[in-house]
Amino acid sequence: MITKRIIPCLDVKDGRVVKGVNFKGLDDVASPVELAKYYSSHGADELVFYDITASAEGRAIFTDILTVAASSVFIPLTVGGGINSVADFDRVLKCGADKVSVNSGAIKNPSLIKEASRLYGDQCVVLSVDAKRVGGAFRVFARGGRDDTGLDAVEWIKRCVDDGAGEIVLNSIDTDGVKGGFDIEMLRAVTEAVGVPVIASGGAGKTADFINLFKTLPKVDAGLAASVFHFGEIDINDLKSEMAASGIPVRLRR
Repeated sequence: MITKRIIPCLDVKDGRVVKGVNFKGLDDVASPVELAKYYSSHGADELVFYDITASAEGRAIFTDILTVAASSVFIPLTVGGGINSVADFDRVLKCGADKVSVNSGAIKNPSLIKEASRLYGDQCVVLSVDAKRVGGAFRVFARGGRDDTGLDAVEWIKRCVDDGAGEIVLNSIDTDGVKGGFDIEMLRAVTEAVGVPVIASGGAGKTADFINLFKTLPKVDAGLAASVFHFGEIDINDLKSEMAASGIPVRLRR
């Protein structure tokens, strides 16, 4: 049976890990390199590294910090932020990333996913989607949740999977940082629409939220969170032990 993954997310701004609520009110947390090292040795299955203002500021991702962080961990690393071309994919992969996450760049250039998957394989291409309810529909937002694109989230995800996206990170802006649980309704709509791995993001506040996620939606492949891990509210090894006790397959440290 395929194990469920637990993935800490490092949102990086100006070289520091930050965390806010509903994409607002960012607070400084720690060094991304030190946090990456910690999670690599304390039970995380993978890491996600987002340069959260690269797209909004129209610049390339911080490759210096990324290179050091990538060389410090021994688990898969997904990197995103300011990915607008296959050249950006190439640059990030050469820094040590295992997978590249694209969000706003794919919205601006819909052929990017198809080009990248052809060059690097669909297993390397991760579509990150920031979605929010608007008028009863799930809508895609760009530039770190700043801009309503008008795109229907489920239809957008289906299109990108058809183009070669091998994995989806679905982040609900409605639940992000609120710690009231994952957005089950939004996740159900996406997992029923596509056959690639879906990572749930936004809303984790306690161990029970992860257990509820995987019990309610067995098609979800992984749970991603930030502040509950950064501030020690949830210990990853303890979380995975409780998941295992609840019958959820996980990779436990030996």
